[in-house]
Amino acid sequence: MPIHIAESIDDIRACYPVIRELRPHLDEEAFVAQVLRQMARHGYCLVCVRDDQGQVVAVAGFRVAEYLAWGKILYLDDLVTREASREHGHGGVLLDWVMAQARSLGCAQFHLDSGVQRHDAHRLYLGRKLKITSHHFALELGEQ
Repeated sequence: MPIHIAESIDDIRACYPVIRELRPHLDEEAFVAQVLRQMARHGYCLVCVRDDQGQVVAVAGFRVAEYLAWGKILYLDDLVTREASREHGHGGVLLDWVMAQARSLGCAQFHLDSGVQRHDAHRLYLGRKLKITSHHFALELGEQ
């Protein structure tokens, strides 16, 4: 399965129906604007797998960052396969490709966060020998 890098606005828009399954709070315009902003400001890269008809069936978004704790890492922000296309290995192909990118970019580590309810994703990650290394804590900072 070839991996396509979403660089144009049309490519980014084509990823939206799939990413919406993971990030339902984003409408299409907000998604496109945020991806473009993250690309420009943080080196975010959006990649996808297409089916035989050219439809996007799986999407991954990642960025390279540097931390005192870990050194240079590749952080996988997003990984999702369209529900109707699951169980065909698309997510695993994207995950393997992104991990290979981390190695080729000289990253010391590969990181991702995953919602506690995403059991199928956890099986994929554990099958690739990723380890659960921490708890992630968050606080919404809305109006007070």
